[in-house]
Amino acid sequence: MESQLVECVPNFSEGRDQSIIDSIIQPIMDNANVSLLDIDMGSDFNRTVVTMVGEPESVLKTVIECTSVALDLIDMRDHSGEHARMGAVDVVPFIPINGVSMEDCVELSKRYAKIVSEQHSLPVYLYANSAKKPQRVRLPDIRKGEYEGWEEKIFLPQWKPDYGPVEFKPKMGVTATGARDLLIAFNVNLNTADKSMANIIASKIRTSGTIVKNEKGEKVRDINGQVKRTQGMYKHLQAAGWMYNEHVAQVSMNFLDFSITGLYDVTETIKKEASILGLEANAGELVGLVPLQAIVNAGRKYAKTNVQDVAVLVQYAIEGLMLDRLEKFDPTESIIEWAMQRG
Repeated sequence: MESQLVECVPNFSEGRDQSIIDSIIQPIMDNANVSLLDIDMGSDFNRTVVTMVGEPESVLKTVIECTSVALDLIDMRDHSGEHARMGAVDVVPFIPINGVSMEDCVELSKRYAKIVSEQHSLPVYLYANSAKKPQRVRLPDIRKGEYEGWEEKIFLPQWKPDYGPVEFKPKMGVTATGARDLLIAFNVNLNTADKSMANIIASKIRTSGTIVKNEKGEKVRDINGQVKRTQGMYKHLQAAGWMYNEHVAQVSMNFLDFSITGLYDVTETIKKEASILGLEANAGELVGLVPLQAIVNAGRKYAKTNVQDVAVLVQYAIEGLMLDRLEKFDPTESIIEWAMQRG
């Protein structure tokens, strides 16, 4: 019988205190049916992305335990960081890997939401394939206004939680959970401390593009009252300008379908757009893990020859995507299939 594997990538609003993260991930270490593939702590973002994979029921049980620890140890009233956030346990996506359907993962997300909302009186929203309302499909739409905005936002009828109380919880904030396809979180650093430069590039390449404004700088709306937007260059791509640290701006991205919009094309476009602005794209940063095929696809384009050796193609991709510029890049830790083999 085919083994069932689900990936879960919870994002916690803590990226500076190692002891807190150690406590949060302990349930993963204690469960023999779940493997910890990656921990990505970001001090400037003050955020940690954890990647685990395992048998569905074990993953569900484990991430619920991790959530309980995080809600106990993280206080959003003291939180600050560069990355957009809305809760101590910010988002908990479930991703089908092997022998599991998207519908199975939707059901897992709903069970997760029901259990943690009841255990902790936590407001929870369903997003992506689990969303019950169209305005909740995209995580940025739910997260708009961030943690501070939820003090009022949660009482709006259109933002009633899918699970949990209609009540602002200052310590916990709110949480989103859902089922989605594999997502690649990849950022490109620029040789500038001006975040607006990264935002200019991000607005050109992302699917949602830019908001149309009139000569007075006011948003232009259509006959239905919807804000008009100029379409971006790539499909299935989210992008925004962030700060890697106080000296370095970056184009921060989520690739929602790498088979349509790949790492090579977007990275080379960023290099070109940066050059137009008199800047240089000088490093790539992978957050979490990446499917082998996505790296191989990039490697084939960077190789520009008929290379067949997968290891060689991976090396071409590492160099072209600038993944080794910030620190040593170990593909056996960062490529999903290879990390699972190690685990």
